[in-house]
Amino acid sequence: MSRNKDKYESNNPRRQQTFLTAEDIAAGKKTCWHGIEITGSVRNLSPTLWKFEHLTALFLNDNCLTRLPHQIGQLANLRTLDLSANKLRSLPAELGELIQLRELLLNNNYLRVLPYELGKLFNLHVLGLHGNPLGKDVLSIYNEPNGTSKLLTYMLDNLSVTVAPPPQRPWIPLARPNRNRGACIFTVMCYNVLCDKYATRQMYGYCPSWALSWEYRKKAILDEIRHYAADIISLQEVETDQFFNFFKPELKNDGYEGIFSPKSRAKTMSEADRKYVDGCAIFFRSAKFTLIKEHLVEFNQLAMANAEGSDNMLNRVMPKDNIGLAALLKVKEGAWESVSSEAAQISQPILVCTAHIHWDPEFCDVKLIQTMMLSNELKTILDEAGLSFRPGHKFDVNNVQLVLCGDFNSLPDSGVIEFLSAGRVSMDHQDFKELGYKSCLQRISNCDTPNEFTHSFKLASAYSEDIMPYTNYTFEFKGIIDYIFYSKQGMVPLGLLGPISPEWLRDNKVVGCPHPHIPSDHFPLLVELELIHMPTAGAQPNGLIGRR
Repeated sequence: MSRNKDKYESNNPRRQQTFLTAEDIAAGKKTCWHGIEITGSVRNLSPTLWKFEHLTALFLNDNCLTRLPHQIGQLANLRTLDLSANKLRSLPAELGELIQLRELLLNNNYLRVLPYELGKLFNLHVLGLHGNPLGKDVLSIYNEPNGTSKLLTYMLDNLSVTVAPPPQRPWIPLARPNRNRGACIFTVMCYNVLCDKYATRQMYGYCPSWALSWEYRKKAILDEIRHYAADIISLQEVETDQFFNFFKPELKNDGYEGIFSPKSRAKTMSEADRKYVDGCAIFFRSAKFTLIKEHLVEFNQLAMANAEGSDNMLNRVMPKDNIGLAALLKVKEGAWESVSSEAAQISQPILVCTAHIHWDPEFCDVKLIQTMMLSNELKTILDEAGLSFRPGHKFDVNNVQLVLCGDFNSLPDSGVIEFLSAGRVSMDHQDFKELGYKSCLQRISNCDTPNEFTHSFKLASAYSEDIMPYTNYTFEFKGIIDYIFYSKQGMVPLGLLGPISPEWLRDNKVVGCPHPHIPSDHFPLLVELELIHMPTAGAQPNGLIGRR
């Protein structure tokens, strides 16, 4: 017994085995194993092996295997696979399904070619190929500095895309327009387009580099925007150069006007570097809307102005240079239905806002504070607009409806979404992390209710979790972080764009986006809204009830 044990002992700590003694077994101890080692001139493998889907390590080195069954692809949890020193002449394409692999050792076999599917192993850190009669093209890449990464990129880039495009996303009707009252019906899109600077193989190793390139993705993004033809388009992660030299001229040809602002860091950069800074953009159909005023919300400036001696406000909130961008739009006379010409001339603007909130989950306090700053600034915009509007235009801030879009980088159960949806959040909410923001936050948020921060906008989310289970879809994260909110007292959602087919994602093993058929890691949101005409200050249309 001891001689056999000694034979299979290893100095590699990852391959150390623990043998249960008779006493251990009698005491009821059980094994918990996630690795198997099979060695000793083995020529064939039992089909039972492929049923151990919990395995994370499989050592098949130093055998006489001439082929590897395609069922290897069933061991989806493998992190380590050692096939060194066998007689393998080829590898199954299914090896590429083992996307959790960190280490793949194929040294000292008879491999002349590798399946391009190995390029799908984007988590692979160690690839052993020495001692194989591989072609010069493969070996020259492999032997370069950082050769494993370069070889995987080469193989993925040369792997044929056989997946059909996803089916059209369904349109989900919610309500019928009320033709008996004056209304303006319009559609709103919210879309994080993934700027070129962030679309790297390091971030999205499962996507071919050619499908990550801006030249490829920009056409697909524009095609998607044009396909849905929304009246208002809210975009995030638009690089400065992309806005002025691509999105703005292209969408101008389609009848849109647009505004844009980069993140605050652009102010400190050279002109050459500034064009790569991303920001937010709003486009609107000029046949329906006229721009009254635009407004930039810079969260770092607001944090500095309202720090009130708070070190956390200065050290956590102020360094983040995220922004919000708002456009006060007037609905043109011709966009109203069932409204007299005289009534249509009464100004009833829409305040459209897009924002890109800080991303890091460790800074949930920053996300919530940025959102509170944003709501406070939107109220200020309306107050100032009401004072400065030209006499005779019958402007009433109470009639202004808000459409708030953006990538809030916050899940539906977060303080951010609670604050926006409920109109309030506790001063002791866990997302503040007990970091003592209360005194300075009282300057940027209403405190009408004891121990609560509030806002006066009555907002509802166009989407819910049962309709859209995720708006951001990557290998590392899948969840809802993009939203379209609307004023529920003056708008009714008539319909919205449903989710991308989960069957398509599952059947084609799409582990994350971007993908050759999906140009961003976010899915665009689209809702059709009915804006109710309110003829007098503060008047509410009869029977108007917010959907949510």
